[in-house]
Amino acid sequence: MKNNPTEFIRMAVELSREGSQSNKGGPFGCVVVKDGKIIGKGSNQVTSSNDPTAHAEVVAIRDACKNLNSFQLTDCEIYTSCEPCPMCLGAIYWARPSKVYYANTRHEAAQAGFDDAFIYEEINVAPDKRKIEMIHLPDASALKIFKDWIAKPDKIDY
Repeated sequence: MKNNPTEFIRMAVELSREGSQSNKGGPFGCVVVKDGKIIGKGSNQVTSSNDPTAHAEVVAIRDACKNLNSFQLTDCEIYTSCEPCPMCLGAIYWARPSKVYYANTRHEAAQAGFDDAFIYEEINVAPDKRKIEMIHLPDASALKIFKDWIAKPDKIDY
């Protein structure tokens, strides 16, 4: 299949429909494309897997990375049925695709009951001021592991 963004978005939307109708999870779907071919796909599986991280984008990224045998999605595009939430946005940035296409906006998702504005707001709040208590417990041995990592000659950067 040649690279047709509209067709790939429709596939992501169809995955969102299938996933929500089969009660796998919420109405979200995603495909990952490389060189015009789908290499990963996923639908939201939060409720069926009891995994709050099983959002469509995360499921699709995991599938694509497994199929590519790589931890990065270099030269890939992500097509998703909705603007990514903060968690998925983080996963996308870690995976490093070249583009993300999305159908619904986060504001439309909020109208459907999926409001992540609170998380977007909390990201900008100092850890000691967040709604979920964040407690910094400095540990010298934890810091030493970071220093060892910096000096590790055979590490795989990512």
